[in-house]
Amino acid sequence: MKLTHCLALLLISVLYTTSALADTSEPKLVTTNVTDKPRIIALAPHIVEMLFDIGAGEQIIAATEHTDYPLAAQKIPRIGSSLRIQLERVIELQPDLVIAWQSGNPSDDLARIKQLGFNVVYSQPDSFEDVAKELRLFGKLSGHSEQAERVAAKFLADLANIKQQYGEKKPLTGFYEVWSRPLTTIARGSWPQQFLDICSINNPFIEAGARYPQVNIEQVLQSQIDIIIQPLSESQTGKEGYDWQKWPILPAVKHQQIIILDADVVHRMTTRSLHALTDLCQQADKSRAYYQNNHGT
Repeated sequence: MKLTHCLALLLISVLYTTSALADTSEPKLVTTNVTDKPRIIALAPHIVEMLFDIGAGEQIIAATEHTDYPLAAQKIPRIGSSLRIQLERVIELQPDLVIAWQSGNPSDDLARIKQLGFNVVYSQPDSFEDVAKELRLFGKLSGHSEQAERVAAKFLADLANIKQQYGEKKPLTGFYEVWSRPLTTIARGSWPQQFLDICSINNPFIEAGARYPQVNIEQVLQSQIDIIIQPLSESQTGKEGYDWQKWPILPAVKHQQIIILDADVVHRMTTRSLHALTDLCQQADKSRAYYQNNHGT
């Protein structure tokens, strides 16, 4: 690193540290340094997607790895990953606003960015309703409130329609495979659990202690599951999912009721999550009809 660069970073660090030390309050929306169209660093793919949804995509000056949607987002410079943020690049870019994923970015990096005096807002969507709330928040912060309101309202209306269509269906029992090695599923409080709730799919592991518990195959065999839900990323091959065909004793395997979802969509908290929700509910409905037609259940 050049000496002048080091000195500049040190000076900026001292100045911002002095300012930040007085700020011991909880994270809040500080807008005094934010222009009508602020320059934004977005520290997670779902944040980038939502900013594009509300028309603020061109204001993003940096993002993290795995930001791949929409296509224009692939051209945004990268400044780190979920494991580490390049603080020097944050200082160099001097953003008006940093939107961070509270549980997905390194907490020490976020604390340092805030300590340096940058305006940090946290994203933590744990439910579909949270997605709508954050769309409106990002709209207010980026100067796109009207479009954000339209997108959020349509998102909630579409969600209500899906709930009405599938919420009263006869329940199925399903196993949701988050990861194959070790075999990992979901429980209450996890992001995918709301998909199962809305599509009327019972989760035998809903009361597990962790949101994403690891289980063994013996526990799954005791559950008599009707369907297996196996989200896979485009970057994965079929071999990376769990090989359920070894266990034909399971009704879901015996009757080939295995639902494949796009992991890149279902596991990302954006407006596209409703596409994955609709896909799951429709495929579960086909399984429901299969069991009804073949077993009269």
